[in-house]
Amino acid sequence: MDADMSESFDTARELAALSLVELAGRAAAVRDAAHGTRVTFSPKVFIPLTRLCRDQCGYCTFATAPARLPAAFLTPDEVRSIAAAGARAGCHEALFTLGEAPEDRYPAAGAWLAEHGYESTVDYLVAMCGLVLDETGLLPHANAGAIDTAALARLRAVSPSQGMMLESLRADLAAHRGAPDKDPARRLSTLEAAGALAIPFTTGILVGIGETEADRIAALAAIAAAHRRHGHVQEVIVQNFLPKPGTAMRDRPACPPEEHLRAIALARLVLPADIHVQAPPNLTDPAGLGALLAAGVDDWGGVSPVTADHVNPERPWPTLAVLRAATEAAGHTLAPRLTVHPGYALDPDRWLDPGLRFPVMDRSDAEGLGRDDPGASWPERHQAAANVGTGAEVVQIGRRSTAWYSGADTAPPVLLPGTARANGAVGEVLAGVRAGQVPGEAELVTLFGARGPEVAAVAEFADDLRAAAVGDTVTYVINRNINYTNVCTFRCRFCGFSKGPLSLNLRGTPYLLSLDDIAGRAREAADLGATEVCLQGGIHPSFDGDFYVDVTRAVRDAVPDIHVHGFTALEVTEGARRLDEPLADYLRRLRAAGLSSLPGTAAEILDDEVRAVLCPDKINTEEWLEVHRTAHQVGLRSNVTIMFGAVERPVHWARHLLRTAALQRETGGFTEFVGLPFVHMATPIYLKRAARRGPTWREVVLMHSVARIAYLGLIDNIQASWVKLGAVGASQLLRAGVNDLGGTLMDENISRAAGATHGQGLDEAEFQAIAGTAGRTLRRRTTLYGVPAPLAVAG
Repeated sequence: MDADMSESFDTARELAALSLVELAGRAAAVRDAAHGTRVTFSPKVFIPLTRLCRDQCGYCTFATAPARLPAAFLTPDEVRSIAAAGARAGCHEALFTLGEAPEDRYPAAGAWLAEHGYESTVDYLVAMCGLVLDETGLLPHANAGAIDTAALARLRAVSPSQGMMLESLRADLAAHRGAPDKDPARRLSTLEAAGALAIPFTTGILVGIGETEADRIAALAAIAAAHRRHGHVQEVIVQNFLPKPGTAMRDRPACPPEEHLRAIALARLVLPADIHVQAPPNLTDPAGLGALLAAGVDDWGGVSPVTADHVNPERPWPTLAVLRAATEAAGHTLAPRLTVHPGYALDPDRWLDPGLRFPVMDRSDAEGLGRDDPGASWPERHQAAANVGTGAEVVQIGRRSTAWYSGADTAPPVLLPGTARANGAVGEVLAGVRAGQVPGEAELVTLFGARGPEVAAVAEFADDLRAAAVGDTVTYVINRNINYTNVCTFRCRFCGFSKGPLSLNLRGTPYLLSLDDIAGRAREAADLGATEVCLQGGIHPSFDGDFYVDVTRAVRDAVPDIHVHGFTALEVTEGARRLDEPLADYLRRLRAAGLSSLPGTAAEILDDEVRAVLCPDKINTEEWLEVHRTAHQVGLRSNVTIMFGAVERPVHWARHLLRTAALQRETGGFTEFVGLPFVHMATPIYLKRAARRGPTWREVVLMHSVARIAYLGLIDNIQASWVKLGAVGASQLLRAGVNDLGGTLMDENISRAAGATHGQGLDEAEFQAIAGTAGRTLRRRTTLYGVPAPLAVAG
C-alpha cells in the first residue's frame, strides 16, 4: 500500500466510526459542492454479447452453460438489431456485457469464434463495438473484465469508456471461489493498466457478499489511489447484493439497506470529489431512491428504455418518469450523459482515441453531457456535393435523425410553459439578480447549466424582465436580404454559403450581383412593403472599400427612404483596410452614402480561443468590438449576434455576453440581441467531423433567457431567429424573454446554404400566428424600433 493510499485508508477508518446520519450528511455536502444539484444517467441499450464465462461466481445468474443458449455469442445481425432499437429510442450508449474468456472453459465458445474468424472473445468484442459505432452512432462501453494491457488498448480504439467491477479486495470470499478472474491482484492490475492507457474507466464495489466495512474501505482506497495516479476513474458503482434463485448464494440475506447507504456515503467521502458515485436504481425500490441521493449518489448509471438489465433481469429498470420524479423530489435535476462523463468528453486529446473524438462530440451538448432532445440521432452521411446554387449543397443519405436540430423541420420539445423550480446555485443567481446584483461570468455559466425545472425558472424570470422592459407587444420588421455575392476570400469553417472562385463543382455556383441588380431588388422590396434591406455577402477578391459605398448609394438612390442595414464588422474592416483609410472616416463615408445601421454578424463567438477554430483568418474579438464602438461613435446603431452550438462551451457564451454588455454601457449603440443557433448540416466544419450538431433546444431557450438577464437595463430587445428555429420554436421563445421576431427576410440564403429547411419569408399573418400562441399582440416596427411610414420608390 503506497503512502497516498494509506492516508486515505486511515481517514476512511475514522469516518467509519460515524453514524449513518453523520456520514450521509457529510457525503451529501461533498456531492453538492462538487456536482451541484445535477444527477446524471446514461440512456443505454444492453448488449449481452455472450453469457458464457470461465468464472463461476456464487451470486451470478448472467453466466450460464452453452446448453442453455441458442448460440455461444450474439451474431452481428443480432447485435445490430439491438443497437438500432436503442438508437431509435434515443439512447446514447451501447453497454456490452460478457463473460470473461469463455473460450478457455467451453470448447463451444472457441469453436464459434474460430468459425466466424475471431481469435478470442475480445477480438469479437472489438469488431462488434466498431460495428455499433459505425452503423448506429451509439457509443460503446465495454465491460470485458480483468483483461491485459493489449486488450484494453485494442478496445480503446472503438469504445470511449471501459469498465470492470473491482467488487472486493478480499481474496478468500466464498462468492469468488471458482472465479480466477476475481483475483484482487489481477483486477487491480487491469485498473492500473487502464489508467496508464488513459481510458475513462468505470469500476465499483459489491456490498454484502461476505466482506466487512473495512474491506469496502480498503477497496475504495485502492480505487482512489489509482485515480490519483492517473485521473481515469470516472465513476464508482456501489452495488448492493441481492440473492437470486439458482445461485450458490441464493440463501444468503440481501445487503441491508443501511449497509448499502453507509457504503455509498463512504465512497463519496473516500474517493476524490471528481469521481462520480453511482448506485443502480433498479436494485432499490422506487421509494428508496431518495435515500440513495441523500447518501451522496450523483449518478444513476445506465438506464435502458429498450432492454432488460441482463445481469439482474428480475429487477426492471425504473421508467425515466419515475427516476426524474424521485430525483426532483429530492431537490435535484436529472441530465442524460454519455458513456464518458463531461470532464473526459471535453478533454478528448488526452482521453479519447482520435477515431472516437467526433462520435463523442456528435452526441454532446456544450457541457459535454448527452444531447437531451428526444428522438434518434443517427450518424450523418453525405454523398458528393451537387451544384444547387444557394441551397444546401450536400445530400444526406442513410437514416435520418428524428431529434430536433436548428434549421431542421422537426418541432422542438415543449419546455415552456413548464414547472419552474430552482434550487442550489441556479436559484442563488436568480435571487441575486432580483436583489440588484450584476451577474458575472461564473453566474452566467451557472444559468446556462440549468436543467429540468431550473430551465423554466430561468425562462420565467427572463420573461418577467421582458414584460417590465417592453411590455407584451411582439415586434417585427418587413425587410429583404440582399446577399450580393457568395464568393469570399476568407475561409470561415462554419459557413456553408461562401464559395471560392474555383468551387463551381464543389459547393455550388459562385455569383456576384451588379449594382443594378441590387437596386432592383431594393425597389422590389419596397414595393412589397419592406422598410429595410439587409446587405451582407462574402469578401470578394475584386472588391475595394468603395464597393460598399457604391452598393449603399445604389440602394438609397433606388429607394431614398429605405433603411440600409448592412455590412458586417468583417466587411467594414476589410473595406477600410483595402483603402488604407481610418475606420472612423470610412464609416462616416458609408453613413453619408446612406448606411443606417450595422448587423452584428461576424461576431460568431467573441472569444479568440473559439475564433481560432471557427474563423482563424477573420477579425478577432477586439476588432469586432472596435468596429461597433466606432460605428456608435459616428452615429450608426448596430445589434449583437451570437452563433452558438458549434465547438464552444458555456463559458464562451458568458464572455460574449459580458463583452458586448460592457460595450453597451460605454456607447449605448446596440438595439437588440439576436441568438443564431449553429445550423450544422452542410457546413465545412461539421462535414469535416469537427463540430457539434448545433445547440440543443434547452440551450436555445437558455441562450435567449440568459441574454435577457445579462443585458438587463442595457439592451431591451431580444430577438428569436425564426429562420433557424422555425415558427414553432420562435413561439416558444416568446415565453423565455423574447419580444422580437426579426424580419420577414425575403431571400434569406445563408441559413439555407448551411442546410436549414425553413422558408425564405414570413408574412404578417404568420407572425401574428406566432405571437398569438403566447397570447401577445403584434406590432410592425422599423429597424430602430420606430413606427414605419410609407416609402417612396425612385423611378
